Amino acid sequence: MRELLTQENLEIILDYVSDGIQAIDKKGNIIYCNRTSAMLDDINREDAIGRHVLSIYPSLKKETSTLLKVVETGISIFNAEQTYTNYRGKKITTVNSTLPIKLKGEIVGAIEISRNITDVKALSEKLVDLQNKIYGGKDKKRTESDEAKYTFEDIIGNSKELLKVKSLAMKAAQTVSPILVYGDTGTGKELLVQAIHNAGLRRSKSFVAQNCAALPANLLEGILFGTVKGSFTGADNRPGLFEVADGGTLFLDEINSMPLELQAKLLRVLQDGRIRRVGDIKTTKVNVRVIAATNIDPALAVQKGCLRRDLYYRLNTITIGLPDLKDRKEDIPLLTEHFIKKYNKLLYRNVKGISSEVASIFQSYHWPGNVRELEHVIEGAMNIIDGDIIALDYLPENLIEFHRETGVEAQTEDLPLKTAVENLEKKLIIKALKKSNHNISRAASLLDIPRQTLQYKIKKYRL
Repeated sequence: MRELLTQENLEIILDYVSDGIQAIDKKGNIIYCNRTSAMLDDINREDAIGRHVLSIYPSLKKETSTLLKVVETGISIFNAEQTYTNYRGKKITTVNSTLPIKLKGEIVGAIEISRNITDVKALSEKLVDLQNKIYGGKDKKRTESDEAKYTFEDIIGNSKELLKVKSLAMKAAQTVSPILVYGDTGTGKELLVQAIHNAGLRRSKSFVAQNCAALPANLLEGILFGTVKGSFTGADNRPGLFEVADGGTLFLDEINSMPLELQAKLLRVLQDGRIRRVGDIKTTKVNVRVIAATNIDPALAVQKGCLRRDLYYRLNTITIGLPDLKDRKEDIPLLTEHFIKKYNKLLYRNVKGISSEVASIFQSYHWPGNVRELEHVIEGAMNIIDGDIIALDYLPENLIEFHRETGVEAQTEDLPLKTAVENLEKKLIIKALKKSNHNISRAASLLDIPRQTLQYKIKKYRL
């Protein structure tokens, strides 16, 4: 195996790595860069090899180059954000991990792995700038462009589980304490959070949402708390989302994906109401209500080590758990009717409802994607429907397969004899096919019918 990992083979492998990889010798001269690094920095590898790193990156200095810093100190740097101007004048932002290269205990160079976050950073900063313009400071009234558009009327369902959630959330809306919401993907966490904001004392103020799993740790810190010029290479003076949301609500989704060290900084803000921009020495007072959400039980998140115990206790003042759709199936008819009305309007349709067969499938299916999956199923059906009733033919393949495997029947009373006979026939055929491991000849023998007849009925019933 060792013989196969020649320098040539290793270089071929590294060329297919999605991150940029670059190495310098102890004098600072570039001795290697992979294809991703060359593309990122818009340089010709042959021209770059042998040149000093500062001649390729003129915007960097000895003090700001992570590669040169590691060569000088021998101390590894992990996940450091760096913004620089490349050889062609393009501004690039990366997250770097840099390690010294040692030979017999002596530092002979450094190697760096860089992840390009230029586009993500630009989009995130545009979002913060846009929100800052929309809200225009803590005293500006909200407009129709604000993000919080849902109210408690938009939370559809009359099940005992959902009514309990709505009752608790309405009470929580009248307080100023932090709120922790948890529920599986698709249960409607942000919808509930927006409803809480719009029913609360801060309804006329800003509502700002941020998914904590969507950004790298270094970038997320700057987006939340802001940055000052010079805090890291290429950093500018920018407000963070806490400043943008001042006077209003900040919703932090998937907080269990936030790095633990950043959770500690968030805890301090919750305790004293002050934020410090990245690289700043002064603090700023903010008045923000924080609502956080997790997609798993927060106690389990603490147990797994992805949510700080002290932060959990601080957020746990009011905790609201959203039930899965499978645990409130009595709400499915209301939700179905709601989504049909919604997409009739959006798609210019005139769909009246679903067939009894589809209704039975909806009640039997386990809905791993929850309410969001139900909505997408109805939206998909209404894009391809020909008539005015959503039938089995218009459902996605996974639901049709579920129907085949379970033999779910229409839950209606007083079926016509022909329908009842067909339903029974389908059920017996499915049972025979399962027993015979879908061997047509064996299944036909079990049913005591000709093979050709069974093939016809399988086609007829779409089994």
